[in-house]
Amino acid sequence: MKPETRDRLLTLIQYLLPQHLLSRLVGWLAASRLGPVKNTFIANFAATYNVDMREAVEENPLAYESFNAFFTRPLKPGARTVDTTRGVIACPADGAISQLGEIEGNFIFQAKGQHYTLNELLGGDVARAHPFLNGKFATVYLSPRDYHRVHMPYSGTLRETVYVPGDLFSVNTRTAENVPRLFARNERLVAIFDTELGPMAVVMVGAMIVAGIETVWAGRVAPAKPRKITVTDYRNAATPIVLKKGDELGRFYLGSTAIVCFGHDVMDWDPSFRAGSPTRMGEKLGQRQA
Repeated sequence: MKPETRDRLLTLIQYLLPQHLLSRLVGWLAASRLGPVKNTFIANFAATYNVDMREAVEENPLAYESFNAFFTRPLKPGARTVDTTRGVIACPADGAISQLGEIEGNFIFQAKGQHYTLNELLGGDVARAHPFLNGKFATVYLSPRDYHRVHMPYSGTLRETVYVPGDLFSVNTRTAENVPRLFARNERLVAIFDTELGPMAVVMVGAMIVAGIETVWAGRVAPAKPRKITVTDYRNAATPIVLKKGDELGRFYLGSTAIVCFGHDVMDWDPSFRAGSPTRMGEKLGQRQA
């Protein structure tokens, strides 16, 4: 079987699977504190993905109270260095660049001729998307073995969040090349921050068997009930939510993708990054324009 045919077949299977039911079942197992359940889950996962525990605060994977605790494990102090240089945009997560570059009007490049719209990605509101038209985007894929907390690329004040229900396709290269509008159709949380560079969007995209998305200010936000677009405005909050570059923003319960967007002519991505480049949270990913 040709690789292209195999990839299309494996993608087709995902259309037929009960994506949400499967993901919620895995979520139930991942939250279990029963020793035989969580230890088996953790041991098999760590071996399959060759997880390096040396950077974790707790290096013994079976010491975690649940698979979720193991998966979202904190790192030792100093394990990551955030580039604090003024004007530098930091990488939000460990992983690899899926794509990055310019937003072409309202269109964001996905893979191999696949595009999706900025408007769709951010929840369907034209006014919300407008400041990012012709701006810049970077898509960071977090593999199963990676550190799964997402951090602030740039200091900012939270303006609003948008929970967008959707599908739960996996987010690997295969599906990016074969599922139209993948990142604009999967379940996701959009966070819009006001920064000195103008608005910044950080989008946490769910995926197959991703059993949850959590933020530091609201706790678990996905999955949500009812499953409808939900906008939360933080501009008039009694205490503004201000996060500095490198601060934790949120985390995935099982891995997925983070997408960062900036407006037109305010910053540039570091030219050393391209599709497939490995990333480390906190390293320089871009720079404010002079």
